[in-house]
Amino acid sequence: MRLYPDLGRQRVGLVARDLAVVLALVVFGKIALEVHDAVDKLAVLGEGVESAGGAVSSGFEAAADAVDGTPVVGDDIADGLRGAGEGSGGEVEDLGRGGAGAAHDLANLLGILFFALPASLLLLWAVPPRVRQIRRLNAAARVLQDPTSPERRELLAARAAFGLPYGTLLEYTKDPIGDLQAGRFDALVRAELEQAGLRLPR
Repeated sequence: MRLYPDLGRQRVGLVARDLAVVLALVVFGKIALEVHDAVDKLAVLGEGVESAGGAVSSGFEAAADAVDGTPVVGDDIADGLRGAGEGSGGEVEDLGRGGAGAAHDLANLLGILFFALPASLLLLWAVPPRVRQIRRLNAAARVLQDPTSPERRELLAARAAFGLPYGTLLEYTKDPIGDLQAGRFDALVRAELEQAGLRLPR
């Protein structure tokens, strides 16, 4: 399968275009990673709240341990302190944990969107015409095979003379119809092949 034309100028142009598409995808990926990392840093706020809630719970737990075992009211006070710690610090800790998780989820979502949307648009713009070009090139290579036999040269020259635009023909010969009539097929065959992206075999 041919991916690129035989002719240097056409080949260089298509290779440069394909490389530009790949480079653009890399840039989109880099931007998406930067956005992901920037948003993911917001999770530190939730982690800080979670840490503060844990500190509150630990403080109440330490106070409960200190009074636990005190005669008469120690156990009741310890239970009250533990309940207060779970009620205040535990809720704050859960809130912080949820906020950190939401920040991570948002970072992942934005990273995917910042890559997927522009990459999809770029590929929809670049890939279909490239596929059509590859199909045309390979179809031409099958149809125009063996352009060196005299009969095929004459037919290719006639196709060029009657099928190519006049301006294109004049780039190859000053008198395309005269060349065809006189049996001078070289320029016409070359024009037909090169317009299809192929080179005349040596």
